[in-house]
Amino acid sequence: MKKSILVVGSVAFDDIETPWGKRFNALGGSAVYFSLAASHFSHVNFVGVAGNDYPDGALAVLHRHGIDTTGLKITDGLTFRWGGRYHQDLNQRDTLYTHLNVFADFSPKIPTEYRTTPIVFLGNIQPALQMAVLNQLPRPEFIGLDTMNYWINSTRAELMQVIPKVNLLVINDSELAELTGADNLLKGLKFLHELGLQYLIIKRGEYGAILSSADGLFYTPAFPLEMPVDPTGAGDSFAGGFFGYLGTCEHIDYACLKKAVVYGSVLGSFCVENFSVDGLVNLNQQKINTRYRQLRQMVEI
Repeated sequence: MKKSILVVGSVAFDDIETPWGKRFNALGGSAVYFSLAASHFSHVNFVGVAGNDYPDGALAVLHRHGIDTTGLKITDGLTFRWGGRYHQDLNQRDTLYTHLNVFADFSPKIPTEYRTTPIVFLGNIQPALQMAVLNQLPRPEFIGLDTMNYWINSTRAELMQVIPKVNLLVINDSELAELTGADNLLKGLKFLHELGLQYLIIKRGEYGAILSSADGLFYTPAFPLEMPVDPTGAGDSFAGGFFGYLGTCEHIDYACLKKAVVYGSVLGSFCVENFSVDGLVNLNQQKINTRYRQLRQMVEI
């Protein structure tokens, strides 16, 4: 029996420019990318906030994928908006503007029917809000946490209070170094494991991802693509694929987590092939499983 997943994160409009085109008023936000990716495996309960400019068509996209939006609050004002311009090297981008709008006052309230959701993903929001979410939940089976440089630099103390309460932290190399002060990947991983953190995912973009646990390290490359178009949301899609697959596991153990990392890389690859969420909404299980097998074959001896 599949397990439901609770995601708490941002809902946004993105204005994006890449060497391959432009897209304005594109659907975005960490919770949206995550939910659409995860929905290909498991049922998703969605908590976020949007303004009353958020169109019915956007909600329809979520509903078509079976995503429960009871926890999406529509409030007076404008939806969070982000604008970015990517360079020829898609790893480089300039943020043109960030308008938090209604997201600035986001205070997540978890609906009663969501509170027993077994798998929880706390998207990239203020650590105090992540803690507030955990305080509304009895005892989830598995909790994942995302963060970023901004929270590490501005609210490190609060973040360090949340981390011991979760099972898995999703982070990249530079964020790991900033969080731990370690000048080496293995030293940074050891620091967090010694605090009691069970698992870490190190996101490495086009170079893949690393899973770290007491059982060792597992690495998967990113799925190679001829023409990545828009990397916006790739990390959130990775997380969605990862946690979505966990929802299909009877027991969440190291073997299950390793497969989840590969599925995360697969969903991230579909995301970057198109603008916005287009690469996630036109997917089916056959396409996902085919790419999963191809990626597994690349690293088998």
